[in-house]
Amino acid sequence: MKKMFYSLIILMAWLYGNAQSAAPNQEENTSLSTENNSKKDQSNIPEDLPWHGRRFKATAGVFFPSNNTEVEVNGSAGRIGTDIDFEKDLGFETNTVSFFGAFEWRASRRSRFNLEYFYLKRSSEKTLQKEIEFKDHTYPVDAQVSAFMNNEMVRFAYGYAIVSKPKYELGLLIGAHVLLADVGLRLEGVTAQAEYHDTVGFTAPLPDVGIWGEFVLGKKVGLYANVNYFALQIDDIDGRIISYNLSVLYNVYKNLSLTAGYTGLNFRLDVTRPKIDGFFKWGYNGPTLAATYSFGNHVKFYKH
Repeated sequence: MKKMFYSLIILMAWLYGNAQSAAPNQEENTSLSTENNSKKDQSNIPEDLPWHGRRFKATAGVFFPSNNTEVEVNGSAGRIGTDIDFEKDLGFETNTVSFFGAFEWRASRRSRFNLEYFYLKRSSEKTLQKEIEFKDHTYPVDAQVSAFMNNEMVRFAYGYAIVSKPKYELGLLIGAHVLLADVGLRLEGVTAQAEYHDTVGFTAPLPDVGIWGEFVLGKKVGLYANVNYFALQIDDIDGRIISYNLSVLYNVYKNLSLTAGYTGLNFRLDVTRPKIDGFFKWGYNGPTLAATYSFGNHVKFYKH
């Protein structure tokens, strides 16, 4: 994961360096011909790129994440729970399919606000190969159990462009991923009296800070990347998170574009509270395909 973090930073620095070095070459070339100068100036006009620099942007797409989930829930009276690998111990599918949505509002040339939503629902049935302690019950070896995990992720973020040029932008991000999770186990007994189940639900706001970059690679092609990280310990909560996204945009027609990318989020949350005591670790990483519609006025860029 650290390699992905560093790779995105290096990529953004490289693109920024290329953009900077290209500027003097452009000025030298434009001095040779008035006609060429006019054409190059036109290429920097935002209206010539209907998908770039618009006030609003709505995105909807499909996500193909590979999941890695570990949960431990302790019981009362010092009862220690089992570290459960949901994919290995409970038979959850590692590779899943889900949908996501996002909305961006560019309040000004340098400021933007983002809202993202992602939902994933999973369930399984499994004959246990090991004994599991979950909350206040013991799930024995060879027991038939059913399990579920429902996760909703809402992300709010504010981005500020430190560098804001017609064809490239670099900036900082501050925001939070809010996780809403429900997890449950049920022992499938021969009779109703032999059955029992445990469920745990919680909401966890996970703040983060990061960097982002957006680059115009051609009249119809753009690239976007961001990396976010944060670690925090307050009283009975200890959490850390890293998320990233790298996507390429292709403008299909006017305001409509398609994007293909790779995104992921990995975090761990340790909680010691009366209603929930344990830890929750979840990572999802995978490719995305989406459609983006840009609308509203163009923001005003400056070449200098």
